[in-house]
Amino acid sequence: MTPLHITTPIWASKPLSVALGTSVLLKMEALQPVGSFKIRGMGRACQASCQAGATHLICSSGGNAGYAVAYAGRKLSVDVTIVVPKTTSDWMRQIISRERAVVIEHGESWDDAHVYASELAREDGVAYIHPFDDSRVWRGHASIIEEVYRTGPKPGAIVVSVGGGGLLCGLLEGLHRVRWTDVPVIAVETEGAASFAASVASGRLITLDTIESIATTLGARTVTSETLAWTSRHSITPWIVSDRAAIRACLHFADDHRILVEPACGAALSTVYDKASPLDEREPVLVIVCGGAGVSLALLREWDSQVLN
Repeated sequence: MTPLHITTPIWASKPLSVALGTSVLLKMEALQPVGSFKIRGMGRACQASCQAGATHLICSSGGNAGYAVAYAGRKLSVDVTIVVPKTTSDWMRQIISRERAVVIEHGESWDDAHVYASELAREDGVAYIHPFDDSRVWRGHASIIEEVYRTGPKPGAIVVSVGGGGLLCGLLEGLHRVRWTDVPVIAVETEGAASFAASVASGRLITLDTIESIATTLGARTVTSETLAWTSRHSITPWIVSDRAAIRACLHFADDHRILVEPACGAALSTVYDKASPLDEREPVLVIVCGGAGVSLALLREWDSQVLN
């Protein structure tokens, strides 16, 4: 099964290393064909579903996962329907549609879209591709760590943004697969979307009433149970940043590396720019630049204006 994702480079970032005062490496998932890491896990799940006989793929997504499924469906020559919540931007809807997928709007948040998409997927020949709670998705995302392991060096810490927890689960699976079980992970969320941090603090899964963050692609009101379970098997530090910090990091990163990323990715980058304490005495620090297709210069300026008001 030939993967639909590419092997992404690891960049040694001089600007971020200067900002943090220690070596910072960037795993550049923003350079994937769909602009984010999502194609790794979603691509693997789509391929497996098609091999099992699916002729129609359905996904609920605020953007990046849906785009990845739409891209995979086009590559695999099957029909695709993506159910998006109202918060999904017109920019992302257009990108998904360009992959010849049908886009349906349903609900105020991803959770609403998920329920509706699950109902649509009950017909014969239709497979529902969950954007983050699927072991096939985690296995696909684990390939990020396998690539880092092949090229080195071993990270002193890994920084990653957390939404529903699919990427985090994949990274942890990869770390244990290559026996890097002592590498700590800093799991970053934005205020108003911090369901993982709330769950860790409570020792049980917490469902947020609403998502109140510009980083809408971090907008799962509950993380997967597997994400919380990993906290008993690995060193994971939840870290919460403001929307303002995430947007500011996106702008700094655009200046430093000439690449646009979404606020969800900016959340992870902000820990470096703002010298988050869990990164003290860690070297090298590896940041998963998860990317995100739902960004443009105009949107960045709009978001920047919103968080300043």
